[in-house]
Amino acid sequence: MGGVSIPRGGGAQIRIRQGASLADLAEKINVNPAALVTVLFALGEMATATQSLDQDTFEALGAELGYDVKVVSPEDEDRELLESFDIDLEAEELEDLENMAPRPPVVTVMGHVDHGKTKLLDAIRHTDVVDTEFGGITQHIGAYQVKVDHEGRKRPITFIDTPGHEAFTAMRARGAQVTDIAILVVAADDGVMPQTVEAINHAQAADVPIVVAVNKIDKDGANPDKIRSQLTEYGLVAEEYGGDVMFVDISAKQRKGIHELLEAVLLTADAALTLEANPTTDARGVAIEANLDKGRGAVATMLVQRGTLRVGDSLVVGSSHGRVRAMFDDTGKDVSEAGPSTPVAVLGLTSVPRAGDSFLVAPDDRTARQIADKREAAERQALLAKRRKRVSLEDFDKVLAEGEVDTLNLVIKGDVSGAVEALEDSLLRIDVGDEVALRIIHRGVGAITQNDVNLATVDNAVIIGFNVRPAERVAELADAEGVEIKYYNVIYSAIDDIEAALKGMLKPVYEEVALGSAEIRQVFRSGKFGNIAGSIVRSGTIRRGAKARLVRDGVVVADNLEIASLRREKDDVTEVREGYECGITLGYKDIAEGDVIETWEMREKARD
Repeated sequence: MGGVSIPRGGGAQIRIRQGASLADLAEKINVNPAALVTVLFALGEMATATQSLDQDTFEALGAELGYDVKVVSPEDEDRELLESFDIDLEAEELEDLENMAPRPPVVTVMGHVDHGKTKLLDAIRHTDVVDTEFGGITQHIGAYQVKVDHEGRKRPITFIDTPGHEAFTAMRARGAQVTDIAILVVAADDGVMPQTVEAINHAQAADVPIVVAVNKIDKDGANPDKIRSQLTEYGLVAEEYGGDVMFVDISAKQRKGIHELLEAVLLTADAALTLEANPTTDARGVAIEANLDKGRGAVATMLVQRGTLRVGDSLVVGSSHGRVRAMFDDTGKDVSEAGPSTPVAVLGLTSVPRAGDSFLVAPDDRTARQIADKREAAERQALLAKRRKRVSLEDFDKVLAEGEVDTLNLVIKGDVSGAVEALEDSLLRIDVGDEVALRIIHRGVGAITQNDVNLATVDNAVIIGFNVRPAERVAELADAEGVEIKYYNVIYSAIDDIEAALKGMLKPVYEEVALGSAEIRQVFRSGKFGNIAGSIVRSGTIRRGAKARLVRDGVVVADNLEIASLRREKDDVTEVREGYECGITLGYKDIAEGDVIETWEMREKARD
């Protein structure tokens, strides 16, 4: 143990949060943090007492000291945090079972770009708006609810309008089980495309039932049957083919088949799912979308999953908090409460939460603030642990050499947090090798500000603006500071550009290419030119100025030579082809008959 005396734990279990430091562990087992630094050093790893460590390091250290160190997952940690504020989620779940009531299904629309996702959402919203008294005034809040006539009664369906399956995955990754059913949009004139397959994989991995909307059936060349047969390869077998997936032919442009699609969603929900929630308790749910509004501050779209959210409730949303000042539905109408599966835009939060953050109603404002502050601190620690590269004594020299790794720094700003999250997740998944790295130094919601430009100046970063523009005079400042700002409104365009930029940062890879070889038949001594090799070209071409090596009996005698001069008979020539004789000067004295001169050049090799 590196000469340090620490009492052994005897197998006692120590629970520690993600991103904790040696100081945190030292406090739990009542020892000096410096002693733990020494023990870790003896194990071949270097860290300071306050540095956030990862799970493997803690487990190795615990095994050495005789403790069973368990790193608590963010979910467990959050439960423990809430229990410390007398909020018992398990007791609430048991209480829910006694007060269940049916709730509407929550639907996400997914599919390939240009296959009509947005048009379909507009068509669905339009069919409902026509029947209401609000005259078609809608407000984009990232989600909305429509009512469908089904078996003699009006039934609501909630639609989430997010940036496709990228955000769907980002939200699921944080444990936000939001979607009940996925509508997969496939264009009848185009067929199954890469993003269609991606969307299917995401939905199947999340175990979400799929309803397929075969769109653009009004177009020439539309072949709905081909789509049905193509999708059987991915486990989506239509009911008419003996499967259990409902396919509906639609035209979002002409608004045909929309009602049938909505009925298919309800039938799938009734057949495959039991959708219930307790409406009589404090609200819990998920932030689907959030943005910064100039006049109203942070606006977050909440989807209530259990309970009822009311104006005046104290809220905690991830590491944001506040009091519900006002709520609006997707028509812009004021609402005073929202039950399960109801999406509402909420005003009153102190900061913009992330898409996918869960929310809960706290007993009072003070508790809400304390929970939010603790969550923020834990999040920061976990992020530091994730960023920290483990450095062992063996690969310390590699870390020193990492100065050679080129890094592309980015600042991402977007109009809504869902888009920023989706873009960040996608960019961090780009892999072009170990020679270049991508680092996102800041991301946020709202216009590009002077602060963003200052940050980009210090770190030589590029600013990515997604559906946002710079604030007043910020573009001039960026221009003056030499900071590049790139604007996008499609996630995939940004991903393609960044990938191309990273590939452009890669240093070229060169490979040696053989040009030709010549055998020395006779050596001529010349006072003026030195030794001249009378040779015959055996293969390829011998060029003047080419790099050369001298090979004798299969062994390289001299490397890094150059064809200094090349003559045919009495003429200087630039190259001699296979089968011809020539006189070669290498500027190297020790040449003999039977030696072989090989010429070569370095060419840039195309990367995969």
